[in-house]
Amino acid sequence: MDDLPPLVLDNVGLTLPSSAGPVEILRNLSLTLGKGEQVALVGASGSGKSSLIAVAAGLEQPSTGRVELFGQDLSKLDEDGRAKLRRGRVSLVFQSFHLLPNMTAEENVAAPMEIAGKAGAMEQARLWLDRVGLSARARHYPHQLSGGEQQRVALARALAPSPALLFADEPTGNLDSANARLVSDMLFELVDQTGAALLLVTHDPALAARAQRAVTLRDGRQVEPA
Repeated sequence: MDDLPPLVLDNVGLTLPSSAGPVEILRNLSLTLGKGEQVALVGASGSGKSSLIAVAAGLEQPSTGRVELFGQDLSKLDEDGRAKLRRGRVSLVFQSFHLLPNMTAEENVAAPMEIAGKAGAMEQARLWLDRVGLSARARHYPHQLSGGEQQRVALARALAPSPALLFADEPTGNLDSANARLVSDMLFELVDQTGAALLLVTHDPALAARAQRAVTLRDGRQVEPA
């Protein structure tokens, strides 16, 4: 299984109900993400980028087509099975940080490792906070951190379990230009160091250009080859 691509999307479509009738969100999308590969998803707001991340991560079931994570067809797994497959191997970073407000920075970073049953989670959390320049903020709560600091904690939390695949959905979208550059630099530096494959959603052409290749979506369709 470890020799297989972390992610394969084969002719994926997503249709969701609405008050006006069914709406096609994704249409006939195919994409393979190789081990350690960095791919940016670009396109206008509403083009389906975040929906594609949700489908690729197994958080949303496609209406048509097939999604494989590490060679496993997600349609053959129930919700618990998909969660078990992701655990310790797939991480996500979102635009809105999603830190747990009642946990300190080090507790937030340690949480997924503790859930995965990894020993020494708190020690690893402190090491990762040092890697993102926040060792002095380890015992601060999210409300005591700036937006840029919160996203650096979220990045440490995502990469500390050594995932094989990282989904990043507009990771700099809520940051000012200085913090966006800092988080971008850390994201690509740490992904390079860990060897994780990266699927990055961004509206920022400069950020997309740092990936190894880009895939453009328009109205739920892929308009550049995978």
